[in-house]
Amino acid sequence: MCDKLVFDLSQEIEGSPNVFVRKDWINILDNQNQNYNNNQSVIDTSQLSNSNKYMSYREAYFSIPFIITLATIGTPTLNAGSAGTIPTAISVIDPTTDAKALDSAVGLKNWFGQIIHSFTVDYNGTTIIQQTPYVNMWNSFKLMTSFSYGDIITQGATIGFYPDDPLAFQFNQPKAVTATASNLASGNGVCNNTNFIDTTTASNNLTKFNTFSSGLGNEGFLQRQKNIFFDSLSNIGTTTGASGDTYGNLLFTGASATTGLTSTFNQIWKSYIYNKQIQTASNSAIVQTAVVATVYLKHIHSFFNMCPLLKGVFMKMTLNLNNTTTSFVAQAYSVGAGSGAITFIPSSLNAKTVNNPLGGVNPIMIASGKPNNGGVNLFVTGATGAGAGALYLDQEYRVNLSVGSVCLDSTLKALTGYVEAPLSKSINLYIPAYTFNPVFEQAYLSSPVKQIKYSDIYQYQVLNIGSGQNFNNLLTNGIANIKSVLLLPFYSATGGANTSTGPIGANTLNSNTGFIGGVPVWQSPFDPAGTGPTSPLIPISNFNIQVSGQNAIYNMEKYSFEQFNNQLYGQNAVNGGLTDGLTSGLIDRNGFDMEYCYYYVNVERMLPVDLSVPKSIQILGQNLSAKAIDIISFVEYGCEISIDVLTGARV
Repeated sequence: MCDKLVFDLSQEIEGSPNVFVRKDWINILDNQNQNYNNNQSVIDTSQLSNSNKYMSYREAYFSIPFIITLATIGTPTLNAGSAGTIPTAISVIDPTTDAKALDSAVGLKNWFGQIIHSFTVDYNGTTIIQQTPYVNMWNSFKLMTSFSYGDIITQGATIGFYPDDPLAFQFNQPKAVTATASNLASGNGVCNNTNFIDTTTASNNLTKFNTFSSGLGNEGFLQRQKNIFFDSLSNIGTTTGASGDTYGNLLFTGASATTGLTSTFNQIWKSYIYNKQIQTASNSAIVQTAVVATVYLKHIHSFFNMCPLLKGVFMKMTLNLNNTTTSFVAQAYSVGAGSGAITFIPSSLNAKTVNNPLGGVNPIMIASGKPNNGGVNLFVTGATGAGAGALYLDQEYRVNLSVGSVCLDSTLKALTGYVEAPLSKSINLYIPAYTFNPVFEQAYLSSPVKQIKYSDIYQYQVLNIGSGQNFNNLLTNGIANIKSVLLLPFYSATGGANTSTGPIGANTLNSNTGFIGGVPVWQSPFDPAGTGPTSPLIPISNFNIQVSGQNAIYNMEKYSFEQFNNQLYGQNAVNGGLTDGLTSGLIDRNGFDMEYCYYYVNVERMLPVDLSVPKSIQILGQNLSAKAIDIISFVEYGCEISIDVLTGARV
């Protein structure tokens, strides 16, 4: 093989004729006029259709601005479960200092595209991509099964992508607070939000009943934080206050938080932390971050990945957005407090409410408050005063992610010290426009009508399948040209009982999910569920898919290795995973068993005459998890349209 390559390379002629004589990147604004209160963005391509250039939608991307606002709500309060009285002087939350910084207290879940709950496209007035909720879950599965580790290195920082470690999760069942309940400082229910990579105790954890890296650091979460939470005031040199010891001192306008800092980053649109404020008796502690995210159209829908170069095309794209607010309490604990100094330690993070108007995924993750983790400074650390016995101090927070430059949460927006994001204010569509070399254009237009074959999805839900329970559910009575079926299992928010036996000061918690009663796990700020991972450890036995009453899997799948080896491995990968040394996909057997419990079946193998015949889809199996589960199902089906690439007309 290498000899042939040497021979071929030796015969190469340097240079080749240019197919295109010009490539221009064009950007257009959406139609929202910087207002995203209705959780929607609409972009039409009328400007592009009149440009007399060929557009490459395969390369196009959205530039989506976020504003992330974290703030204290009020001052610390003494919980009713405390044995003493509230101290007279309590330490303040101060994100402006190194010792109490909150730069890593929050982050984003995997991939910037989680902000898109559903997506539709109208082509010349006809809908060609239908509105399907939770489209981000399907797209996360596609990215996890098609990306290689090289893609993470080259694209990860651009698109906010780095997979969560499936071995690092914890589960915190609702229980009473104790002084040693340090795991509760990570949150409620499933938590995979530790961002301190603890390598010193990893070997010890392996000997303790193989708990692997549970609670010892989620590498994916940490890497995603690095992509956006740039703080130009971070010290990178001497710690004695000498000049030139911060990132900002290396920038054109310096490191001033009020002048040079903002003006520099306004010009280059780099994501960064732009506002910090210390907590006082009258003002909240605030940390605000401006993010300009890149989301490629080809990652949102397969239609764009199959698009040829098009001229004169008019599309209307509608994005429904996961703007979300989360309210939570950081509870600190002190035992045996007396007069004088009182030391508090992190005890528990307690989610109170999650508000997502569309009911979609919560894109925000709150970092664990365990020692050395990003959320440790969310807790009160000390106080002076009198108080005997156990003291519990609750500090309430509110964190919001909003598209645009304005925080859409009225409570946060009204705080003294709130500042509007200084970067991009609107969603932009960036798309390359090509001008052909006339010789190659003539060849391209020799067959001007191009057929685009792509796939779309329907979404279904099967709710509250009990532990050990068999399920046999009809998803649909008839879909033509079916390609595949994907099942994503999550702990059920309707299973179990809602109980107030949670940490002192917590909201009512669900015994099945460990999270807020009635709130789905994909809205937890501690759990990456729905953004790649499913809920952990959900094996399904006796599994099959029936298409028009016929089993898609010859024998019922009883064992997890059968699903991984026979169905999941190689799907969406280069060469189907058949060629060693050249493949892709980010899920291994450990990941599948632990927190990427994808149940996927390719059902597109059929005779051409059967493609247009609508077929029913039925799912069968047994839930072997100890938890009641909900299943989010996606049915992929084929579509096609024919387009005149010269005029953009649909044929």
